[in-house]
Amino acid sequence: MSKNKLPDELLRFIDEWKDKRGNLIMVLHQVQEHFGYIPREVAFEVADLLNVPVAKIYGVITFYHLFKLTKPGRNRIAVCMGTACYLKGGEDIILELERLLGVGINTVTPDGEFSMEAVRCIGCCGLAPVMTINGEVYGNVKKAELTKILKKVKGGK
Repeated sequence: MSKNKLPDELLRFIDEWKDKRGNLIMVLHQVQEHFGYIPREVAFEVADLLNVPVAKIYGVITFYHLFKLTKPGRNRIAVCMGTACYLKGGEDIILELERLLGVGINTVTPDGEFSMEAVRCIGCCGLAPVMTINGEVYGNVKKAELTKILKKVKGGK
């Protein structure tokens, strides 16, 4: 892949979806799946390939919380803030993670190791409070467990 060029598999996907309804969201999902976020130069290339204004691309990216404009950390933390998780300490989990990681919500640690976001609902209300790291669900999370969980994830053990 040369600079400012999409990989062949994304180019094929865009070509396949170019004339279909709802193509922009589908293409942006694929781009994010590939890169982990929507890089600026890629947004411009997608706009050219789909013949849509860049403003429309950014309108979609900024409207839907799923899409990211910045590269996430190697380990992606999502803390549920749905009603059950919030009532059972979701906010305390976020505050403790902010303290431990030294960064706030929707940011990446300086070493690029972790990024953290608050999400509306993970769908595991019976395990509240819940968080995921790289898609793995951690239920009934206690603040005292967070240091151990982060070390395990960072060390891969």
